[in-house]
Amino acid sequence: MTTSTALDGVVVLDFTQVYMGPSATQMLADYGAEVIKVERPKLGDLSRNSLPDPAGQDNPIFISINRNKRSVTIDTRTEAGREVVLDLVRRADVVVSNFRSGVMERMGFGYDALKEVNPTIVWASGTGFGDSGPYAHKGGQDVIAQAYSGVMWRRSDESVPLSVYPTTLCDYTTGMHLCQGILLALIARDRTGEGQKVQVNMYDSMLHMQMQEAATQLNRGHEVNWAAMPLSGVFPTTDGAVCMVGAFKENPLRDISKALELDEDLSTRPGYETLEGQFEHKPELQAIFRERFATNTTQHWVTRLEAQDMLCAPVRTLAEALADEQTAVNQMVTEMEHPHTGLVKVLNSPIRLSGTPNSTRRPAPMLGEHNAEVLAELGYDEERIADVMREGVIR
Repeated sequence: MTTSTALDGVVVLDFTQVYMGPSATQMLADYGAEVIKVERPKLGDLSRNSLPDPAGQDNPIFISINRNKRSVTIDTRTEAGREVVLDLVRRADVVVSNFRSGVMERMGFGYDALKEVNPTIVWASGTGFGDSGPYAHKGGQDVIAQAYSGVMWRRSDESVPLSVYPTTLCDYTTGMHLCQGILLALIARDRTGEGQKVQVNMYDSMLHMQMQEAATQLNRGHEVNWAAMPLSGVFPTTDGAVCMVGAFKENPLRDISKALELDEDLSTRPGYETLEGQFEHKPELQAIFRERFATNTTQHWVTRLEAQDMLCAPVRTLAEALADEQTAVNQMVTEMEHPHTGLVKVLNSPIRLSGTPNSTRRPAPMLGEHNAEVLAELGYDEERIADVMREGVIR
């Protein structure tokens, strides 16, 4: 067994910001890639200033998705700044961005331009909608992608108002697709010796997440809505709520009736015997469930349902989930010392590799923390480093 990391020796030049891109590059960094984060002078990544926080630019939003990276601040509008970027490209394996379509090209860092500098470069881009089509000009944003892709429209009950899914589902999913694309391109390069362009976008990622629903719509003319199944739902109890999934059993309604200690087996009631009938009588069934769950505690009903081997769970807050013993057993929280804020806690990678595990080698960088260090690695002597700093190319 080796103790090295999976991506030892891979150098990533990271222009990404906010969430989608940084989540992808942090995943690469966690498994050994050397990630150099290119940020704007003074302001840096937008997530450094997205919410007011006592730590300022080193706030929890930023540090959650930027560990194991080094930060350089480069003014890419200057000729000298552009030259620093090209020097970095010459030693990089991957260049990643998540600007609007066409921005990297306008900066002079599109794929065609950079492969002239480094023919084996893997150039990866995450956008909102892709680089062509009626929406290509639009900026990518999580909530907008939810709305455009159909994800926001479907809900468990049509009487529930349309709303925003509160976790950045689209950003994270697209970020993981971006990471997958980069890894696939690196594997292909090992075989062919050639780099390539990798493109993902939030719109496609959200459509792809709905593979089953889309196939049903395309081939049968209607959508599947897993959240609207008649024997599933979220039901308030005397001290919280229970999530129940009435599926994957021969006769789930019979087992639910037994778990809820109902006077009758509802699966024997005329019209309730089949899934089609249960859909027709969903309002009545859900009313029975709600009334019964409201008579006792969450733990009481979880115990009763689990005794019938029904899929169920208490509805937790994030704070409760983070404090759960399972979270600790899975080692999903990691700690590190930050030079500005002290000890910080963030979520660990969910991927476990037995031979080449992930590691937390450095905290999220302070803005421009590694300017001189990275320039020295490019071969710049002290005088040139001083000149670059003085010219404001790197600040």
